[in-house]
Order: sequence, then structure tokens, then C-alpha cells
Amino acid sequence: MATCPPYPTRPGEPAGGGALRHAHWWQRKWVRYGALITLLALSGLVILALVRQQTGTEGFLVGLGLAVLPVPLLIAAFRWLDRVEPGPWRNLLFCFAWGACAAALIAIIANSFATKWIATATADPSSADTLGATVIAPVVEESAKAAAVLLVFLFRRRDFTGIVDGVVVAGVTATGFAFTENILYLGTAFGTDQLSGDRGIASVTAATFFVRVVMSPFAHPLFTVLTGIGFGISALSAERQHIRRVLVPLSGLLLAMGMHATWNGSSTFGEYGFFVVYAMFMVPAFGLLTWLVIWTRQRELKTVREELPAYAVAGWLAPTEPYALGSMRARRMAREYARRQFGGRPAARAVAQYEAYATSLAFLRHRGRRGRANADFVVRERELLHELWRRRDVARPALDHAARMTAPPVPVAAPPWPVYGVYGYPPQPARTAPPVHYPAAPYPAYNPYRT
Repeated sequence: MATCPPYPTRPGEPAGGGALRHAHWWQRKWVRYGALITLLALSGLVILALVRQQTGTEGFLVGLGLAVLPVPLLIAAFRWLDRVEPGPWRNLLFCFAWGACAAALIAIIANSFATKWIATATADPSSADTLGATVIAPVVEESAKAAAVLLVFLFRRRDFTGIVDGVVVAGVTATGFAFTENILYLGTAFGTDQLSGDRGIASVTAATFFVRVVMSPFAHPLFTVLTGIGFGISALSAERQHIRRVLVPLSGLLLAMGMHATWNGSSTFGEYGFFVVYAMFMVPAFGLLTWLVIWTRQRELKTVREELPAYAVAGWLAPTEPYALGSMRARRMAREYARRQFGGRPAARAVAQYEAYATSLAFLRHRGRRGRANADFVVRERELLHELWRRRDVARPALDHAARMTAPPVPVAAPPWPVYGVYGYPPQPARTAPPVHYPAAPYPAYNPYRT
């Protein structure tokens, strides 16, 4: 466990440390962001040209219009899962762009090359297509999507703290990949209908839309989420558990490849193979993973309620805040109250940021108590406490109001003995408790980190 200071540092005090060395030009943030954006933009242009070449302009536009329909629903679902400790939007934008552009480009090029090579080597195009769909495609596609999860895990480590973060990152990446793939499949189906003259429900476009968008929009996210869970478990592991931190993500990736191969191979299992795999395999797996993610989300809220009282005792938080921050309903009410009473959307945004920083602080302390904190535990804790202290003037009244509105009622039974003022006893003057004054700065004599 990282070494902790003897008491919480007061807000505004310097955290210490020497001057930072001048970074080389290739280490500057704008250089790295520029290179990443350029890479994704070039990948997007190339994949756009390839898909348009295979589907035609009209087929591309039809496929684009149909493929975009499930995207907002899937993004909203993953964003809902991430509401306890919401990650920055830039991570989600990167993941979606990587899946839609870079991963899709890698998959198209690698799958086409491998299938053609197998067909040439075996002189059996039909077997090459089957082998490419059931073996080559799952390995290539899941590896390409897992690359985005790995990049976020390595370079955005503070935003990747557990299973829910892995699920969100992997799911959004797979949503982007499925978006591009659906454009290709739906555009190709539309071109087939144009040649055959089919229209309406009997068309290939309608059948493709029903299978890929209506029945299984969650297919690709479901596969890649297994990889994300592996990385999430690795994020929860201690730094000294090197083998576990490597093997668990690899196991998740292998499970994703296996599930993907089973799904792609369902068409070779007979006339009803697809429906059997869908009903007996995909739907139960989807239900199980959904339950696991929701249970993990509730467990995160419980962690918030259990870890933050130490900071309330030290004076960093109000006594009612741990309860309010551990309830999604109370959080929402606090944001609404701040928007009505303290200046509209900026105040609500400040409360939302306060809630996110407090949640990160609870998770950081939880990892520290379990001996799984990183080397920057003290620095990160000071940063989070400072961010909370900056927003306390707006967030504390809002969270106090939310706690009072959502606290469960406590039943009080009448005592069996006489009480002054009742049963004929003369009333006594009411006694009022002395007012409680919170310290202007956190109480320095208590150490909330010592276990």
C-alpha cells in the first residue's frame, strides 16, 4: 500500500515536488493527439472508400441510414452503466472512432487477404469462405477491437478503474465496429435487391436489417465486452500480480473470439442453427452479462457509501454526503436542485463534477485499503480532495437537500414510561443542541487513510 501522509493536506497548500523536466517535442500532448486524430481520419477515409466501392454510392447511403439507427441506443445504454463514475467523453469518442475506422479497416484488409490466400492454397473457395468467417474473422476482428481497450488501459489508466469501465470502453468500441460493418452488409444487400428487383419485406435488405439491427444489435458489443471485463479485473488487481494482470485480459480475449466464432458458424449448423445458437447461447449470455454489469454498478455505489465517511469525519465532506453520493436518485436530485437554486446548468455541472471526483476518491481509498493502490496514490488523493474543496459551496447544500429528501423514514415507537409534558407531568422547557460549526479547513488531527 502506498505511504500516506499523517493528515489530509489543507486545500491550497503546495503538494511538493520539483520542477518538471522539459518534454521532447514528440512527448507533447498536442503532438500525440494530432498523430492519433490523423491516423483515425486517414483510416476513416480509406474505409469509406472501400465500403463505397463495394456497395456503390446509393447502397452506401441506404446502409448508412439504416446502420445508424441502433447506435444512439447502444451508446446511451453504455453511458447509463457509466453514470456512477462517468469517464470523459473523449475516451468514448476515441473508442467509437477506433472501432468504426481503424478496427474496421484492419478487419476488411486482413480478412480479405486471409480468405484469398486460403482459397488459392486449397483451391476450394467455399471452404475458404467458411474458414474465414469462423476462424479468421473472429481472431482478426476481436484483436483489432481489443487494441482500443488496451490503449485506454495503458494511457488513460486513471479513467480505467474496474469492470464497468472495461465494459463501457469495449462496448463503445464494438458499437463503432458494428456500425461500419452494418453499412457494408446493408449496402451490399440493397445492391442485390436492385439487381433482382426485390422489394419490401421479402427483400434481402429487409432480412439483413432484421437479423443485424433488430435481433442482434448487441452481438459485437457482447463479444468485446468479455475482453473489457478481463481488462477490468486486471485493473482491480495489485501491481505485483503480474501474471494475473496479463492472463486475465488474454482469457477474456480468447472467450470473445470463441463466442464470435460460434455466432459466425451458426449458419453452418443446419437450417435452424442460427435460431438455436441465438436462443440457447446468445440470449442467455447477454442476460448473464447484463446482470453482472448491473450488480457491479450497485456494488460501486456501496463502495462509495462505505469509504467516504472517513473523509466526512475529517471535515472534507458533510456528514450527509456519503449517503447522497451512494444513491443515484439523490445525485440526480442534487443536480436538479443546484440548477434551480444556484445558477442553472453551470451549477448542475459543478455538482456532477463533485459527484464524479468523490466517487473516484472512494474507489481510490478502497484500492488503497486492499493494498492495490498505485504509486501515485498520495498525489491522486490530494488532487481529488482539492477538486472537491473547490466545488463545496455549491455541491454541499445540493447534496444535503438530496439526502434529506431521499433518506428513508425512521420509525419511532412511543416509550412505555411517562414522558415530561405527557400523562399529567408539567411541560419542561425545550433544550436546543448547540450549533455545529464545520471547520474552515479540514480537521488536521484525524487521519482518514490509516486502517
